[in-house]
Formats: sequence, C-alpha cells, structure tokens
Amino acid sequence: MTTGLMAGVFGLYQHTVMTGLGRTDDRTFVGAFQALDRAILNPWFLISFVGALLFTAVSAFLNPGRHLLPWVLAALVLYVVVFAITVSVHVPLNDAIKAAGDPDRIADLGAVRAAFDEARWTTWNLVRTLATTAAFGCLCWALVARGQH
Repeated sequence: MTTGLMAGVFGLYQHTVMTGLGRTDDRTFVGAFQALDRAILNPWFLISFVGALLFTAVSAFLNPGRHLLPWVLAALVLYVVVFAITVSVHVPLNDAIKAAGDPDRIADLGAVRAAFDEARWTTWNLVRTLATTAAFGCLCWALVARGQH
C-alpha cells in the first residue's frame, strides 16, 4: 500500500504540481515550492516514504517463497533506487530553495529558481515515478502469483 501511495505522490508531482509551478513567475514558484515542501514533510508522507522501503524489505526477509521472492526483491531494488534518488537529488534541491529564505526578502528570485534547477528535479522525479510504479506493479504481481499458488 505504501509503495502505491508513493507512486501516486511522485506521479502527481510529475504531471500536475511541477507542471503548474513551471508556468508561474519566479516569486510564485519559489514561494509555492517552499510551502509545498514544508507541508509534505508530515507523518503521513514520512510513514509512506520510509514504510515503502521497510515493509518491502520485511516482506523479502520473511521469505515469501521461491515463486514470489523475485518479484518482492525486484520491488525492493527499485524502491532502494527511489530512496537513493530522493536523498541525493531531491532533498538537497528542496533544502536549498527553502534555505533561500522568504521570497519577499530575496533580491534575485530568478537566480534562486535557476539554482533550484527545475529540469534536474523533474527529470529525476520522472525516474522516481517510473521506478516506484514498477515496484508497486511487482508487489501487485506477487500478490496475484500468491493467489494462484
């Protein structure tokens, strides 16, 4: 369930949030992104984000059987990639734009936005979206295979 929730979160950011923000002026982009990033750091998101990794790892560790283990391990590997991308790409970019401060006090909002690098953020978010969706698909298929066995 948590892996599916994360696929939805990343997908929504990809095709809606970042697309919408990309069409705004610099002040709106910086202020809105800062507000969104502060809002998403909440227990529901963190339980889903970390839970997807932990629950999949526990599922693999509990040895679901030879016919299911490859699917669970594939999901785990895919989500480990997502976790690594988030920590190495998205968290630093998100933290940097928040560290720029209050948009009303930023002298050069265009420079802050450019330093954020929307293209890099969205490219790697697309990778996260596809990998998390594939991981969710692997876990769903493991459930189907379990039901058939």
